[in-house]
Amino acid sequence: MRKVLIANRGEIAVRIARACDDAGLASVAVYADQDAAALHVEACTEAYALGGTAPAETYLDVEKLLAVAERSGADAVHPGYGFLSENAGFAQAVLDAGLTWIGPSPATIRLLGDKVSAREVAVRAGAPLAPGSDGPVASAEEVRAFAAEHGLPVAIKAAFGGGGRGLKVARAMEEIEEAFDSAVRESRAAFGREECFVEKFLDRPRHVEAQVLADMHGNVIVVGTRDCSLQRRHQKLVEEAPAPFLTPEQRERIHTSAKAICREAGYVGAGTVEYLLDSQGTISFLEVNTRLQVEHPITEETSGIDLVAAQLAVADGHVLPALEDPEPRGHSIEFRINAEDPGRGFLPAPGTIERFAPPTGPGIRVDAGVRDGFTVPGQFDSLLAKLVVTGADRQQALRRARRALREFEIRGLPTVLPFDRAVVDSPAFAAEDGAFGVYTTWIEAEFAEELAASPDFTAPAAHDAGRRTFAIDLDGRRMTLGLPESLLAGLAAGTGAAASAGSGSSGSASAAHDGGAPSAADLTAAMGGTVVKWLVEPGTEVAAGDGVVVLEAMKMETTVQAHRAGTVGERAAAAGDAVVPGTVLTTIGS
Repeated sequence: MRKVLIANRGEIAVRIARACDDAGLASVAVYADQDAAALHVEACTEAYALGGTAPAETYLDVEKLLAVAERSGADAVHPGYGFLSENAGFAQAVLDAGLTWIGPSPATIRLLGDKVSAREVAVRAGAPLAPGSDGPVASAEEVRAFAAEHGLPVAIKAAFGGGGRGLKVARAMEEIEEAFDSAVRESRAAFGREECFVEKFLDRPRHVEAQVLADMHGNVIVVGTRDCSLQRRHQKLVEEAPAPFLTPEQRERIHTSAKAICREAGYVGAGTVEYLLDSQGTISFLEVNTRLQVEHPITEETSGIDLVAAQLAVADGHVLPALEDPEPRGHSIEFRINAEDPGRGFLPAPGTIERFAPPTGPGIRVDAGVRDGFTVPGQFDSLLAKLVVTGADRQQALRRARRALREFEIRGLPTVLPFDRAVVDSPAFAAEDGAFGVYTTWIEAEFAEELAASPDFTAPAAHDAGRRTFAIDLDGRRMTLGLPESLLAGLAAGTGAAASAGSGSSGSASAAHDGGAPSAADLTAAMGGTVVKWLVEPGTEVAAGDGVVVLEAMKMETTVQAHRAGTVGERAAAAGDAVVPGTVLTTIGS
């Protein structure tokens, strides 16, 4: 290999570009219109426009990507994660073009990327499994039949999906139809495929996974384990390595079955075998991700193996950098720094970054795809950066994480940093007594109330463009005071009261009323995005909390619920319309 086309964007494209540079390889970036000034464009040796703004016409357009490869003279393609990284058709097209595909073979991607056939491989390899459908389900009716046989809750999953997209959980029979439709829509939007399957959903499980590396010479190792239980909407927020609080027997079972699954599938490259671990200690195979994971840095930090460099070497025919499973050294925790508002249910929050100041110090690593002044688009993933903190053991890693999270400053748009600061102090996560209380739905089930009660997650801070901090003396003790910038600006202009009121949660909604206060009947959009589907017709009687309309932003669907009981009015936005925060969608009359 001499030159690698990176078919991705954001922090992972930057990460791969740097690995290429380390290996003496040239790199080629591609970019959508709104990414023309993105960090990954400058990180690569050269860059080419894809022309367009939507995923389907840019990073998911196989013909455009291959055209750039030919034009640039690239002889290899690295897909990163997301987009086309687990698309067997794209991998085959790369090979058919005479290029090196940095990843497992198209046949392996097809075998393991299809969650149904992956289950069959796991059975042959002897991995434990929860009950699931024998193949894709064609309708919500088939899901209901499965639920009637195996019980609720059930998980409806995109057969070719990953990363939590195209995954919906139905806990009641009446939820199945909309859950199935939503899973199909998300799968189509994110992966270009609609097939879904269903399996029994295990309540309150941990998410544990094994990072695997395999080469063309028959060598397969598990580089390490990770715990990724801290999730919202089935997407990971915080991960750590090695997976803590496992028994030696559980760790051995994960290592052995993960390698067996990869050998059975003829795997080559980096991949991840995922499991669920229930409260009784039972391990159940979940799926295989046939790509690099977002959380790969924590395994790099605790194993000493550069996984991206290993991907490049394996694709070029070299032997693995280690032939035995390495013993973990220290402990590492990754925090995904997303442009999401934890005070409003982690709603996506695209916007412009006014200040991006990451922390430094011992054991601190930041993989970022943004910088000061970058506008985070609403069409793509919400991930801005990854904070990776490593210590000699878990407790030291937590202490360093608390310090780093306090130092991390991002202004201009909401991020999950306040959530991260809160979670590292939570007894359930810190587990200083050895009782790890986190599971995959812990945020929604137990931590959400704490978030709602905390002033750190409520307006005006969550909706303000930024905050300024000042050092003050109070009774001789130094303290820090933080104030919204809009309040300071209003005070300077002599309009403090107006500015303070405007910085509250009703600010953007009032804009939809030409400066007036919103009506109590108005149902407004809490986030910017695109209207996907109306769930009720005008004139329908709804109760508070009923779903009314589905919005999509940053490749994620969110249902807007009725804020009160009443009659739904006329629609102010149609399917396909773009809306901004505060847009009136409809009214709910009393």
